[in-house]
Amino acid sequence: MLDNITVFDFETTGLDAQAERVIEMAAIRVVNGEVVTSFSALVQPGKPLEPKITEITGITDTMLVGAMSEDLAFRILRNIIGDSLLVAHNAAFDLQFYHHALQRLAGKSFTNNFIDTMTISRERYAYPHKLTNMCERLGIVLEGAHRALNDVFGCWELLKELHAQESVEPFLNTLGYLQKYPPPAWVPQHARLFGMANRYEN
Repeated sequence: MLDNITVFDFETTGLDAQAERVIEMAAIRVVNGEVVTSFSALVQPGKPLEPKITEITGITDTMLVGAMSEDLAFRILRNIIGDSLLVAHNAAFDLQFYHHALQRLAGKSFTNNFIDTMTISRERYAYPHKLTNMCERLGIVLEGAHRALNDVFGCWELLKELHAQESVEPFLNTLGYLQKYPPPAWVPQHARLFGMANRYEN
């Protein structure tokens, strides 16, 4: 199942996938366990960044001067993804941004199968479940978190570790969301969506 996957990540101007924009994207295409393609680009958002976003990502307005256009960036990403299985940590977030960008730029969406490593993490481990937390817990080196390419390689290593523990196949096209919050505003039609609660260590 993991012989043809794309691990991807977006850094964005905010949380609302319809109103906000991607400022950085990264992806690695993995075939038969080997990374065959990697892509990373800063993307023009068409508006100034909020200070909080710069604080989280380290990306500044100056860095985005001359960045890749949204249209070109998503064309490249879509070509890399092809028909592969999509993988992301907190995939509900990234899948929404991917869907709305494709809708805006091409009038279409995507039908790729996907796996969310955060859903698996919440199912198998006690809180916390951020990518940095899970990598630290499992001894995975993650340098420069909240920069897209670093997060992508961290997510790939996390997926391999989770799959080595026990097959991740039951989590195909599965999105868990915290029940104390509303469900995601959009999910793929083929997604199985269910509410979850964090477990805490005694």
